Amino acid sequence: MTEQLVRGEAGSSPVDLAEREALKETLEDYTLRFAPRSYRKWSAAVVATSALGGIAYLADFSIGANIGIAHGTGNALWGILLFAVVIVITGIPLAVYAARYNIDLDLITRGSGFGYYGSVVTNLIFASFTFIFFALEGSIMAQGLKLGLGIPLWIGYLVSTLMVLPLVIYGMKALAKLQVWTTPLWLIMMVGPFVYLVAAHPGSVSDFLNFSGVDSDGQPLGKGVSWAGIMLCAGVCLSLIAQIAEQIDYLRFMPPKTPENNRKWWTAVLVAGPGWVVFGALKQIAGLFLAVYLIGHVADSVGVANEPVHQFVMIYEDFMPAWLAMTLAVILVVISQIKINVTNAYSGSLAWTNSFTRVTKTYPGRLVFVVVNLAIALALMEADMFSFLSQLLNFYANCGIAWIVVVATDIVVNKYLLKISPKAPEFRRGMLYAVNPVGFVSVIVAAGVSIMVFFGVFGDGVQPFSPLFAAGIAVVLPPVLAVATKGRYYLRRGDDGIDLPMYDEYGNPSDAKLWCCVTQTEFERPDMLASALPGPGGEKQYISSLALACDRSGEHVLPADPPVR
Repeated sequence: MTEQLVRGEAGSSPVDLAEREALKETLEDYTLRFAPRSYRKWSAAVVATSALGGIAYLADFSIGANIGIAHGTGNALWGILLFAVVIVITGIPLAVYAARYNIDLDLITRGSGFGYYGSVVTNLIFASFTFIFFALEGSIMAQGLKLGLGIPLWIGYLVSTLMVLPLVIYGMKALAKLQVWTTPLWLIMMVGPFVYLVAAHPGSVSDFLNFSGVDSDGQPLGKGVSWAGIMLCAGVCLSLIAQIAEQIDYLRFMPPKTPENNRKWWTAVLVAGPGWVVFGALKQIAGLFLAVYLIGHVADSVGVANEPVHQFVMIYEDFMPAWLAMTLAVILVVISQIKINVTNAYSGSLAWTNSFTRVTKTYPGRLVFVVVNLAIALALMEADMFSFLSQLLNFYANCGIAWIVVVATDIVVNKYLLKISPKAPEFRRGMLYAVNPVGFVSVIVAAGVSIMVFFGVFGDGVQPFSPLFAAGIAVVLPPVLAVATKGRYYLRRGDDGIDLPMYDEYGNPSDAKLWCCVTQTEFERPDMLASALPGPGGEKQYISSLALACDRSGEHVLPADPPVR
């Protein structure tokens, strides 16, 4: 029969009230599926501003201060530069792919070498990123509340966790408004102190450039620039490589790319995608700059020079009354923490929900995993993770690099150069194999070897270079495995059973709608498949990826293509 909008047929089983409520929540967040054109009403500029609003975190100040205090300005600057280059190279293909096809990084990962269930392991890597950095930002806020209001740290940790919960519940609509309206104030409060410091104390620039690190007692370490020092600094910074996944959680809501908006579309994607690292690198350098100034000009400041709230209080006090300096510093910390941690909590809940639903075929609601993510973050804060920050981030970097570089390599090399991996994304159950060894094996090997290097299994001489091992293996292994397997594990089926075109004349996902026989709801074409179960009259039925993900019986899953001989 010709394709048409298929309404609910007689005999189609209606969903119950609980399922309808879950459906409403999923339609708002697009947790398990691509973001349809009917929902993407924001301009490219609003999407980009929302995405960049999420990088207002102060963790960069702590990271920059920590690596510089330990290894000196020279090593820190080269390490930050190396970090920025890696982020740009890996971030461009991921951001463009996500914005072009309106899918998040988990959906991209499924069809980029991992398979339908294989990408669950990378979802866990991403979920870990969100609660680690939620805990880091929450710790910074608690430090601000303690310094400004005398609130004990443990209570501050609890406050910083609970205050984001109401904001995260409402998904992208609430987050977009929050990020757009708070960004101007945040920029003024952030940039002002640096303009003043450079103007009022020009010698602080040369002090910063000549800084060679200090020990816990404030004694100079005299460390010169070395490859080991650069890599130790870059390793800590590269723990942020998974930030591109949070940027993509916004970029997937980009409007369709057309000849009319081509320049604005590309600008928004590049600036808000890999471009986040420019702002991140500047904040890391700024954090070290402030730390060096404090160590050189404020007595007994070595122990707190890596804490952003102390950095800003002491700089503010240089040109305003102490009470106002404290007030503004606390406000800055609170705004920054809210802006990033609503994103951490939101993205983390998506990752947990996606994995749980895929494995159990049950959708418990995203709010459940918001609470799970916040609980883990709170436990990390109470365990004083801030005191072993660099070690934790250096360890995590090995996993994050392995995941991001493998996916970027599959897109650039396997899809576009070798043309082994299907160029168009695929994320739907039944269209993919459960596990694709190309990405799954690559990320396990890359992360596993680099972690062993990190723990000194292969000797102290190579220990600082664990990020290079993760990146190197993640670049080489996916093409090797794709060629060895002849790409046979990418697609279980080559046809989804629907004759309507998947994309419009400009290559954007189609907005044609079909009726889901299970949820009794319209979904756009890229989210739909033909059902293996015919309707009451033998007619073809359609099912959404959302309903298929929760189909425990498997009766709607189309059969696999016969093996190629």
